[in-house]
Amino acid sequence: APARATPAAPLRVLDVGCGIGGTSRYIASKLGAAANVTGITLSPKQVARGMSLVRERGLGAHCQLRVCDALAMDFADDSFDVVWACESGEHMPDKRKYVEEMARVLRPGGRIAIATWCQRDNRTVPFTPKEEADLDYLYAEWTHPYFISIEEYAELMGATRLDAIETADWNKETIASWRHSIWVGVWDPWPVVRRPRAWWKTVRDGVCLERMHRAFDRGLMQFGMMTATKAATKPPAA
Repeated sequence: APARATPAAPLRVLDVGCGIGGTSRYIASKLGAAANVTGITLSPKQVARGMSLVRERGLGAHCQLRVCDALAMDFADDSFDVVWACESGEHMPDKRKYVEEMARVLRPGGRIAIATWCQRDNRTVPFTPKEEADLDYLYAEWTHPYFISIEEYAELMGATRLDAIETADWNKETIASWRHSIWVGVWDPWPVVRRPRAWWKTVRDGVCLERMHRAFDRGLMQFGMMTATKAATKPPAA
């Protein structure tokens, strides 16, 4: 059964690929003393900025960010009650190891939730040359190694001790964010006006946001939501 948090036994929550810790701080603020939240990122600068925000918001007692490789975590097996990963999977160069490591550090009975950009499953209907070109653009512009499908994530999860796997495409729930991000830049252009060297990068980001919106709009991209529970016992050897 899922863990129940108490003041004496707060939930141990891991945020994988936390950036500057926005989701870590959100979870910590929502759960308060009922949880200890650990966020991990590869960037020391993100940790430094994120921890300054943690302290500014008075969350230091139950929210910590640290440098750690999501593909080779230094946590012991079964260390966390909840593992949460928001928009980090698309950056991972080894999706299998990414899923395996999160499953490893999750305790038996614990819950995992992954939110990540996915491409449509092309194993039945291959990508067209236009779709291949569009994906290559998205890979190159934001230096993503590659995307996989929601179905492939479910298969990777099923190959570990994760079961009760549920998946969904939250495209409709998230697609508005792409053009909203462009509008925010148009509405408040002063950071770019004050820094002319950032102008070209900002324009390129705006173009990429629009092309990402179109890829999601026509189903080439999907917003994958996956949840599962870690089985209490290891599966029998094949």
